[in-house]
Amino acid sequence: MAYEAATVDLKDVNLIDHFHLEAYNEKTVNYNRDIDAFPLLKRIIEKITGKETFYKSPTDMGVNRAGFGIIDDEVVQEAAKQEIIRRYFRSSCEYVMGLIDKDVLELSELIMKNIGAVTEDRKVVFPARDSAENAMQKGMGNKGIYCGAAIELKDGTIITAENTELMHAAASLTLKAIKHLAGIPEKIDLFPQNIIDSITHLKKEVLKGKKADLDLNETLIALSISTISNPTAQLAVEKLELLHGCEAHITHIPTPGDEAGLRKLGVNLTSDPNFSSRRLYIT
Repeated sequence: MAYEAATVDLKDVNLIDHFHLEAYNEKTVNYNRDIDAFPLLKRIIEKITGKETFYKSPTDMGVNRAGFGIIDDEVVQEAAKQEIIRRYFRSSCEYVMGLIDKDVLELSELIMKNIGAVTEDRKVVFPARDSAENAMQKGMGNKGIYCGAAIELKDGTIITAENTELMHAAASLTLKAIKHLAGIPEKIDLFPQNIIDSITHLKKEVLKGKKADLDLNETLIALSISTISNPTAQLAVEKLELLHGCEAHITHIPTPGDEAGLRKLGVNLTSDPNFSSRRLYIT
């Protein structure tokens, strides 16, 4: 099922391998493309070898032994469930951006329903949405956009953050997470105001950008510059590698700078299909 979710745009499905059933009177399952391609592969093999192939079915040709490596089925099932949910979020975002058709999204949703899963089974979804709601109630956010984010650290701790006029939610979240891991009080600034002012000046005055808030890539650059004169920033940077493999969720589609930054950090990110701008495209 997780494989079907991962290839939902290809519309792969599991089918009874009728070649195997006819040859051995034994029911096995294979993917539709493998079954469709088998007659051609069989003819190619026989053309090359000059004799009848001993492969009677796509199942005969399979070398998948992954199932024999499973020692804890519950762990594997939960991992597959989470992958299906992540794939559903991805399809939802790709649909609103016009990258996939509605039937692909509906198929992704159907796969999730078939295993009895809901989006909230992903632990970071509720905290991220609550964070966005709290930001709206407190009048925070940036220009009427209230974006929440949450990350689950490897010890189970969940950190939340919101977007501000200074930086995106992904950037705020990453800084809060590494501060927590390094034992740095949240009120301690990791980089000085003059670095922020320099980047803001570059974005607005030189590059003529409309937005000055920092995405995650820009924030990480500012943080790395700060390590030259700030030992606390260096301590925080050393904790970035601990974010690898952590799960995160954002209530809005991440900008390229946020998505790339989290991907490089090895964070497994999902997001709700909401735009983080009044303009219906990603910048």
